[in-house]
Amino acid sequence: MPQAPARTRISAGFILLLSALTAIGPLTFDTYLAAFPRIAADLHASQAQVQFTLTASLAGLALGQILIGSVSDAYGRRRPLLVALAIYVATSTAMIFLNSIEMLTALRFVQGFSAAAGMVLSMAMVRDNFSGVSVSKVMARLMLIVGVAPVLAPTIGAQLLRFGSWRSIFGFLATVGAVLFVLAAVRLKESLPVEKRRTGGTSAALRTYRDLLLDRPFVGLALLSAFYMSALFTYVASSTFVFQCGFGLDAQQFGFIFAGGAVSITAASQLYGAMVDRFAPEQILTGAVWTGLAFATTLLVVALAGGGLVPITILLILTLGTAGFVMPSAPAIALASNPHRAGSAAALLGALQFGIGALVAPLTGLLGGTPAVTMAAVMFVMVLLGAVLLTGVSRAWRRDARTPTIAAETLATV
Repeated sequence: MPQAPARTRISAGFILLLSALTAIGPLTFDTYLAAFPRIAADLHASQAQVQFTLTASLAGLALGQILIGSVSDAYGRRRPLLVALAIYVATSTAMIFLNSIEMLTALRFVQGFSAAAGMVLSMAMVRDNFSGVSVSKVMARLMLIVGVAPVLAPTIGAQLLRFGSWRSIFGFLATVGAVLFVLAAVRLKESLPVEKRRTGGTSAALRTYRDLLLDRPFVGLALLSAFYMSALFTYVASSTFVFQCGFGLDAQQFGFIFAGGAVSITAASQLYGAMVDRFAPEQILTGAVWTGLAFATTLLVVALAGGGLVPITILLILTLGTAGFVMPSAPAIALASNPHRAGSAAALLGALQFGIGALVAPLTGLLGGTPAVTMAAVMFVMVLLGAVLLTGVSRAWRRDARTPTIAAETLATV
């Protein structure tokens, strides 16, 4: 397959396909959220056990990104993507017929592992095909579709529950995976030429990850985004219990509430795309993290005070909106300085995000207490950790004399 050369022109069809592949992650996680209570009842499982199925998929996604991202740097992007999508379809189909929470957990791990390909390889292909400010612009456009997926996913899941069991949700995911497999096979060209692929086997892959882990600004950005994303995963894992069990909403009402947060993330990501022409990604990231910390603090105070549905929902939507700035800006900054190992860099970014998210997601179920308070407390701690890391990364930027235009200077070397 010929390589598509690095370019600045942004093709709508290409971005739409990459966005759909990236969106397979949110669809995998969010479509079945409204079914948590039914899954618990049908499989005789506890709240924590059902939440652990989400943790398993996040763990699979983290490991999948590490392995698939590294493999793609050596063998190209297209073949690993197609193999992973085939596994995703087979696993999703098998989940329709299971009868135990243990089997659901195991298959969710495999499903998450295979879904990782769409997410990590889409990001790597962006770096293969674009350079300069176009990287940030494409990241923002990816977030538009990725933001729509969580808007639609809980609503789709809720509607499927109206006419069938929770098993129909996994039939839907199998269908989505099959469609993406066909589109990728027909429309997607290889973006990494043979001469640019990593050689040296496993030892070279390990050296690449070692070098990335020794790059303090990169690790700081990766952990910052990981803790911030963990706040989102806390919301994803606990929101159905907060709103359905805590506030008494039905599955359809929960879908609308959940969609509000996704709309907030999507709108913010598109605003980021418009702002990146005037402000450095570092400046946008800094403002977003500190604003998010202010909203998360207020959310915790209101939850502790026994705030009702409306104030809790508004503050959640505002807090989630700041992620729409963090999610495209942090990877864009990190990838800009690693064009020669984009697959591995994207994999490590995603693995830390979803690996830490896998550890954090079940905390609300394990900690117990009032669902809204526990969710707000965990989200606050995650955003606070992100702010602390931002302080350290900012010092590194100043020490390297790259603030406030580090992205522009780095991109100029690409």
